[in-house]
Amino acid sequence: MKKRSKKYLEALEKIEKGKAYTKEEAIKLVKETSITKFDGSVEVAMRLNLDTKKADQQLRGALVLPNGTGKDVKVLVLAKNPALVTAAKEAGADYVGDVDMIEKIEKESWFDFDTIIATPDMMPALGKIGKVLGPKGLMPNPKTGTVTIDTAKAVKDAKAGRVEYRTDSFGNVHASVGKVSFTDEALVQNLNSFVAQILKVKPSTVKGDYVKNITLSATMGPSVKISLNSFDI
Repeated sequence: MKKRSKKYLEALEKIEKGKAYTKEEAIKLVKETSITKFDGSVEVAMRLNLDTKKADQQLRGALVLPNGTGKDVKVLVLAKNPALVTAAKEAGADYVGDVDMIEKIEKESWFDFDTIIATPDMMPALGKIGKVLGPKGLMPNPKTGTVTIDTAKAVKDAKAGRVEYRTDSFGNVHASVGKVSFTDEALVQNLNSFVAQILKVKPSTVKGDYVKNITLSATMGPSVKISLNSFDI
């Protein structure tokens, strides 16, 4: 059994075991039970009634949170078309290149970025280092809007607070919905936006209740269960 710190155990005492809180109460509790000295992230986890062995029940996508994530995201754009390169730079991309950047990643183990946006014609070359990018969650994908010819929009979305989600083998999805320093209202708006997106992409083949459980937690802090009645589920 994992040994918990004194701070964690003290924080855990503030949460009533087995109770499902309203989303407003949960956010207040998550802030109170944040145990890090730095401004921790607020994470939402949703347990869904999905059979991930079925292709149509494997969720993957992205959305831009209304109040961002509070993170300074470094963006790498891979494109050859001069117009798309210019558009990416003007939109605020931190790095722009093509095969030269791919070689830099491969030969120098360079990862001074948080997300990669690539035009479709760059994907064959990028696929060669897929085994390196995949485990780090950095491989671009059309479903998350990171494989596109609209480099300007993709860069702006990434900088504005785009979060990606993907079901794990147990049918869970999770994402950061902001920072502990955010106002309660901003966190509620971000949380509502994320939950609404997951409800929107519900597979038509799901039988029974789609959402089983929703919890919220701060970085390294205990999780707080949210009542499903807090949302239009």
